[in-house]
Amino acid sequence: MKLSNETLIEEFVLIGFPKDTKSCILFFLAVLLVYFFTVFGNMFIIAAVIFSPKLHLPMYFFLWNLSFIDLCFSCTFLPKALTSILSVRRTISVTGCIVQMYIGIYLGGTESFLLTVMAYDRYVAISLPLYYNIIMNWKTCRSIIIVLWLVDFFISIVPAIAKPLVFCNGNKLDHFVCDMLQVLELACGNLQYFKLAIPAMSLLTLVLPLVFIVVSYILIISSILKIQSIDGKTKAFSTCASHLTVVFIFYGTCIGVYTGQINRSSSNLKYFTLIYGSMTPALNPLIYTLRNKDVKDTFKNILAKGCPLDSFFRS
Repeated sequence: MKLSNETLIEEFVLIGFPKDTKSCILFFLAVLLVYFFTVFGNMFIIAAVIFSPKLHLPMYFFLWNLSFIDLCFSCTFLPKALTSILSVRRTISVTGCIVQMYIGIYLGGTESFLLTVMAYDRYVAISLPLYYNIIMNWKTCRSIIIVLWLVDFFISIVPAIAKPLVFCNGNKLDHFVCDMLQVLELACGNLQYFKLAIPAMSLLTLVLPLVFIVVSYILIISSILKIQSIDGKTKAFSTCASHLTVVFIFYGTCIGVYTGQINRSSSNLKYFTLIYGSMTPALNPLIYTLRNKDVKDTFKNILAKGCPLDSFFRS
């Protein structure tokens, strides 16, 4: 089949992996280790929040959703990367590549919105503590989560469905996974639609949420400074430290990759994408809850005896 005298591409070859055998083995072990900790850490948080009634609070409910997104994100990219390292032909079908790419975009946008909601949750808890249970009730929290998923679906997925990509400019991706910037370089036809859609998508799913988070923390800091006791200030700051750490990692790598703020060479791009796609989901459980006494106690209880699932859904 021909298009503009060029052969249409049916599969991509991933050439971003290390060239020598020793480096490939080390890379495989590193990715496998990250994948293991990502799955274990996020499954641990999900189980802890489900099984422990004392963790049925809005903060942990949002954390449960963050862990679910991180788990799905890693399972979208890392298994294929691991099998590709061990394969002689490191290929992925065009359909598989597009699905992987847009699922990643969808989950990344949803996580960005969720981090924004978590910042608002901290603002209400610190600045409006007397109204916290009224504002952040369970019905509101669940509605927020549903809206997040739906809004990001229309921002990230619907535009992709409206304009399918066709490829005829080669089939080699200098990457470990299907990254949008590199995939678009191999697309043919009029790409003006995507040149406009990508900045608009970045504005809606990255820039505006980040602005909202910054404003939230300005208000939070203002409220904390009004607290008289040192212990009160320390406790308030500590409740925000984990979220801020995740925000810095997530937005730093994500905005750097997708708005061209870093060196656009493929070697830098693919490693920043790897940090964004694998390290952040692996670090989130450590940053958030593995040093939390309540979560540790819950994990011990889960190992010692089962807890009914329906206790979570009755909350």
